[in-house]
Amino acid sequence: MRVLYAIQGTGNGHLSRAHEIVPLLKKYVDVDTLISGNQAQIQADFNMNYQRTGLTFLSGKNGDISILKSLKNTHPIDLIAEIRSFPIKKYDLVLSDFEPVSAWSSLLNRVPCIELSHQAAVIHPLAPKPTERGAFGSYVLKHYTPARQKYGFHFKSYDERVFTPVIRKEIRQAQATDLGHYTVYLPGYHDDVLMHFLRQFEVKWEVFSKHAKYAYRVDNVFIEPISQSRFQESLISASGVLCGAGFELPSEALFLGKKTMVIPMKGHYEQTCNALGAAEVGASTIAELDLIYHRQINYWLGQDKQAPLLYEDQTEQILLDLLTQFEKQGKAAYQPIEEFETFKQKLALLRYFF
Repeated sequence: MRVLYAIQGTGNGHLSRAHEIVPLLKKYVDVDTLISGNQAQIQADFNMNYQRTGLTFLSGKNGDISILKSLKNTHPIDLIAEIRSFPIKKYDLVLSDFEPVSAWSSLLNRVPCIELSHQAAVIHPLAPKPTERGAFGSYVLKHYTPARQKYGFHFKSYDERVFTPVIRKEIRQAQATDLGHYTVYLPGYHDDVLMHFLRQFEVKWEVFSKHAKYAYRVDNVFIEPISQSRFQESLISASGVLCGAGFELPSEALFLGKKTMVIPMKGHYEQTCNALGAAEVGASTIAELDLIYHRQINYWLGQDKQAPLLYEDQTEQILLDLLTQFEKQGKAAYQPIEEFETFKQKLALLRYFF
């Protein structure tokens, strides 16, 4: 069986998860890989067969999404061309980690597609959501990657199709220590903003920045460019982790037993949901990097060590069950459901213009 594993390239979490999933898939099926988007700061440790532009959302400098920068980097005509031209019919099955080119191409060509992502768990009815629901954010999560079957990963297993996080083997096998520093990864904030804010707290901060070209220090704040090996070293030996409300990094920090504080991006519906989910399993959270939260941060810094969340290593069994079920049920069970047929018809009209 030929399988395409498609990865969302906005951020590092999807690619980090792929480092575990792709080698396991190769044990059972013939696998090609696709990545779209260009915001990941880590490199794939496996051969990438396809790279596409896809859709990218860019952050600003104060913990928000930059609508202007995102629009400048969005090319709908190119995206449509990528969807139409992708050789999707070569594959018996597509596994999409929130990757739109493969999912929409599958829809148009009636190729079975399964979404296997964190986002699939976020939209699950039993997963935590804010009281004030973001209609647009929720709509995007539901329709960004159309697939009849959706399986997700979250901080807790809320349902039989919602699994606990995929933890990288490097983290599973690590011996966690505490050297007294706090590891920081907040790519939505500029280095100057982080430096001026963090220096007010009397602990050592190790900040990893996508903006920094070289390592430097201002008082108790150490800022350095992102290096996968250096970041992992800092994470494993940290007292705590201050990071955005993504999914993979908070999951790994909690698995290692690190005091964890997450800050969701402003106006980012998924990260708001993530912060609620992380709080349910012991993480602290604040709405933004602001002095009004000075007391909460000091309280967090003064907390005792957190007990590790020993997430079970179930990734291989999940994949094996998924592939077995697909072969047993047949392709017909994975064809697009009726609500997506309307999207298919609308996209088909674009053939006359592009």
